[in-house]
Order: sequence, then structure tokens, then C-alpha cells
Amino acid sequence: MKRKKATLWLIIFLTFSSIIIDLPKSFGSDISLGFLSLKRPTELKKGLDLQGGTHLVFSADMQGIEDKDKDNALLAAQTNIEKRVNFFGVSEATVQTAKTEEDYRLIVELPGVKDVNQAIDLIGKTALLEFREQNPDEKKASESGEFFLKTDLTGKDLKRSFVDFDQNTGSPVVGLEFNAEGAKKFGEITTKNVGKLVAIYLDGMPVSVPKVDEPITTGNAIIRGSFDLTEAKKLSVQLNAGALPVPIKLIEQRNVGATLGEESVQKSVRAGLIGLCLVMAFMVAYYGKLGILADLALINYGLLTMALYKVIPVTLTLPGIAGFLLSVGMAVDANILIFERMKEERRMGKSLPAAMELGFGRAWDSIRDANVCTLITAFILFNPFNWN
Repeated sequence: MKRKKATLWLIIFLTFSSIIIDLPKSFGSDISLGFLSLKRPTELKKGLDLQGGTHLVFSADMQGIEDKDKDNALLAAQTNIEKRVNFFGVSEATVQTAKTEEDYRLIVELPGVKDVNQAIDLIGKTALLEFREQNPDEKKASESGEFFLKTDLTGKDLKRSFVDFDQNTGSPVVGLEFNAEGAKKFGEITTKNVGKLVAIYLDGMPVSVPKVDEPITTGNAIIRGSFDLTEAKKLSVQLNAGALPVPIKLIEQRNVGATLGEESVQKSVRAGLIGLCLVMAFMVAYYGKLGILADLALINYGLLTMALYKVIPVTLTLPGIAGFLLSVGMAVDANILIFERMKEERRMGKSLPAAMELGFGRAWDSIRDANVCTLITAFILFNPFNWN
């Protein structure tokens, strides 16, 4: 009896919490319950097909990469791009890989991003950071055009980068903080190049060529250039994420309009409500009072699911809405199995309490099997191990 009461109170608590979370945005994000103040999520995360945004497809150049390392290089590029978009503050971005024979691609979807050029610039650059010292042989340098020679200090030696402002001019700069090994290398480079130029290169192009006045052993450096704040932030993001393991080339770009998304949401919600009402009406018409109980359980299920969508948060897409509607059908199916078993037991002369207990018990095997099949299908579609 105590267990049943505890279960009932848990259901009441979850239902009440779900209602609070599911309240429209107009109710505000702060909820006060006496001395307790709660902040609730107010919006559902929308995917590219609902919110609009940018769809980009890049081709990865695998020249020079051994066949056995190509798949790993593509996955490393995927991870790097995910870091870049996350550092830049793009919410719910998706980065996927695709392979067809020798064609390696990266598909990037950025919900809410309308500036395609900014997205391309953020993602498409390799962002290979190098420090080069002045060529001591001026004659050889003028003949070859190689005025600066590479050192072993690169972006791999960075601990972090950040946006700062020049104390003299107030212009945005990019600050660099090296790890222990990088600080040692930078100290050695600045020590032997006092009074000389040290160039900072990004993707093979010089972005800053400062003169070394004294050895720098603190493990910090600054990149000064003609940056505005957006460019400085973008460079900092790229350096924090690291250089791409392979060059990538943009082969497709597309803007997905938000208007299409709004229309899709409205139509999907309308269709879902119509379908839900039809199912609930059928349950009441066919099962009477038991159908009313099933409808209450169905409403509770919808409230809980929508609350989970907000809390996790789940990115809502058109396929996701379709999946939610399908899950409603699965939930009703369980009730139908139980009720049909109960009706069979009643026809055999069992009392209502006994029929309810036997109905739940004997329907459980079918319900379990159906849900296990659903979980297996979901696991395969989720493809956690990137099966081809």
C-alpha cells in the first residue's frame, strides 16, 4: 500500500512539474513557489528545418593522407569543426561525415545562422598557426623569397587563445597562452631573436610581424593586426579548436528560410492535435470509462515528453515531431493490449480487481517485446558507432 501511495505521489509531482515546464513563454522563466524560486526553460530547440539557418557541404582533400588514415582524418576534422561552432556559440549545430568511394565530405548544419560568409570563414579555414624567425642569410632570403624560416612552435603548443584589447590603441588583439612545452619554445625563440623580427603566420600568410625587444619567458604572446572585434573572436575560436587535419573545400551552400519552418511547425502541430483527438475519441467510444483513464494517461505522457524535450534539451525537427506522434500511438497500443486482456478475463467470469491484475500481468510480455523492438530500431537509426 505504501509503495502504491509513493507511486501515486510521484506521478502527481511529475505531472505538476511538467505542466510548469510546458507553460508558454508568456508566463516568464522564473517561477516562485513560496520561498522556492525556480528558473524553467521557456523554448523548444528547433532544428534547421524548423528554425532556418545555413547548410554547408565541404569536400575534404585527402591527398598525401595514407588510405588507412583517411577515415580517422575525416573524423578528426569533424571533431575540430564541432569545437569551432560550439566555441562560437552556435546552438544545436550538427556536423556529419559522408563517404562515397574516394569522396570524403563534411555536412554542416547551423540553425539560426543567416550570415553564410561568416559561417564559411569560421569553418573553412585550416587555421594552421606557425611562428617563424628571420632568415639570417639576407642574400639567400632575397633570392628565394623566404625571408622567414619555420620553427617547431605551432598552434599545437597553445593552451588557449582569447580576445583582448591593446592598451595603447584600444584595438582588438588575440592573446595567446602557451602550454609548458610551448612556453619553453617561445622563450628560446625570443631569446635568440632579440632585436629581430619574429613572424606569426596563419595558413601560410603573415598576420603579424613584431620586433622582439626582450626575451619573453612568461608563455604569453599577442597577435596584433587590422582586426575588428568579430575577426578577432573568429581567429580566437579557430586557434582554440586547433588546425584542421586536412584542407577542406566548400562545394555546396544553402540558406534554409525560417518562414518554411514556421509553416511546418504550425501544420505539424495542427496535424498532431487532430490525430491525438481522434485517438482519444476512439478510446472513449470503444472502452468507455477505461478509455477516459487511458486518455488521461496519454495527456500525462504528452506533458512529460514535452517537458523532457525542453529540459534536455532535444532539438525538434520534422522527423522528431513525426517520431513523437508515433510514440503516442505506441503508448495507446499498450493500453489497448491491457484493456483487451481485461475484457477476456471478465468474459471468463473474473471480478474487476482480478481482471485488472491479470490483464496488466498477461499484457506485459507483449508490451515489453514491442518496446524492446522499438529500442533496437532506435539504436540502429541512432548509429552510435558510425556504421556505413
